[in-house]
Amino acid sequence: MTTITNRESTTPTSGAVTAPIGGKTFRAVAAVTRLALGWIFLWAFLDKLFALGFATGRDAETGVVDRFGPAAWFNEGSPTKGFLSFGTKGPFAEFFQSFAGATWANWLFMLGLLAIGAALMLGVAMRVAATSGVLMLVLMWAAVLPPDNNPFMDDHIVYALVLVMLVLAGAGHTFGLGRWWESRPIVQRHRFLA
Repeated sequence: MTTITNRESTTPTSGAVTAPIGGKTFRAVAAVTRLALGWIFLWAFLDKLFALGFATGRDAETGVVDRFGPAAWFNEGSPTKGFLSFGTKGPFAEFFQSFAGATWANWLFMLGLLAIGAALMLGVAMRVAATSGVLMLVLMWAAVLPPDNNPFMDDHIVYALVLVMLVLAGAGHTFGLGRWWESRPIVQRHRFLA
């Protein structure tokens, strides 16, 4: 029989390690998940900024990659125009298409990707990052309703739920600057910044 404590324990019969919630292994996995999700946001920012040929800068018909080319945001390419113009569908498609390529939409999207990605990678401002990330992911989900492979569920919703879990797990404290960040006077005064 396994005893659940705040430390990892071993079942006498199998020798398997159990990681109770809040245990060292759980905290490490939550931190690695935070870093992985942070990299997803940061990579999307970098790919759109420089047209690195993954989602941006690759010709859909020929497969030719034009890194740092005209699709790059720093070369005045639009990180929102292609997807919002041609990738949206469903009941909200017209709404999303109405601001495809708008300067304000490009800036909000790119700053959101950068800020959410950086906060997750550093383990700081987790509440703000998660709230912003959930909003961005739900909007991206709504832009393609219904999803291709499921009546309502897709990776955007799963990522949004993971963001909430990371905040609840205090994932910024392990392999991150979360403890330091939360001890800052401004964060102490304004807990929503934690």
